[in-house]
Amino acid sequence: MIQRDPWLRFARHTPARIALGRTGASLPTQEVLRFALAHAQARDAVHTPFDADKVEEEVKSLGFTTLRVSSAAPARDVYLRRPDLGRRLSEDSRDRLAAAAGAEVDLAIVVADGLSSAAIHAQTKPFLAAFRPWIAERGWSLAPVVIATQARVALGDEVGERLKARALVVLVGERPGLSSPDSLGLYLTFDPRTGRTDAERNCISNVRPDGLGYEAAAFKLAWHLREAFRRGISGVDLKDESDLLLESGRPPARLGTD
Repeated sequence: MIQRDPWLRFARHTPARIALGRTGASLPTQEVLRFALAHAQARDAVHTPFDADKVEEEVKSLGFTTLRVSSAAPARDVYLRRPDLGRRLSEDSRDRLAAAAGAEVDLAIVVADGLSSAAIHAQTKPFLAAFRPWIAERGWSLAPVVIATQARVALGDEVGERLKARALVVLVGERPGLSSPDSLGLYLTFDPRTGRTDAERNCISNVRPDGLGYEAAAFKLAWHLREAFRRGISGVDLKDESDLLLESGRPPARLGTD
């Protein structure tokens, strides 16, 4: 017989595992099975091969030019065991970026598979579609969107440095949770260069239909970029005050003048 948890009425407000009830000293069989399914989905998100061709095609369909690179990790199993290799470009990728680099640009965008290629497959196109109007509205110049395989966040620092970008945004598949195997993370770094620390980045997390919506995430990123350019900072020095403009319940269509 299942004993219901008195907090059960709160469960409908969150996908987190709360108020699961119990049968004797154990969880109900249904909850044990749901846990096993969620764990399998998280593992699948990590190990599903990154379809860089599909992602590149979708990014191009939005009007962006693209460039493909890979990290120094030659395969997924190496990538998982050697995080340091996922933060460094392969030698041929360095050559490719050197050939593509031109004059200084305002912004470089890197799409990195990270620890959830499922997140990149599902969220990249709709997020970039929501963010593209903000690029046009602010008049930011843009380097080719870089599609990076077996890549972690810090790999973007070298990409941004080599493409002479004033600011870098890395779209990365976040480490899967048991209720969120498809979360996209956005990492902003002003003045990217090799050796930057995580404290020098701003992170906008959990971008997906069941988390932070695409329009709201695009607005927050645009707000952070505007402030990063205006004040010359990012990371712990740049606090998120974008919510002050969200009191109407919808992201504003424009950020206004500087």
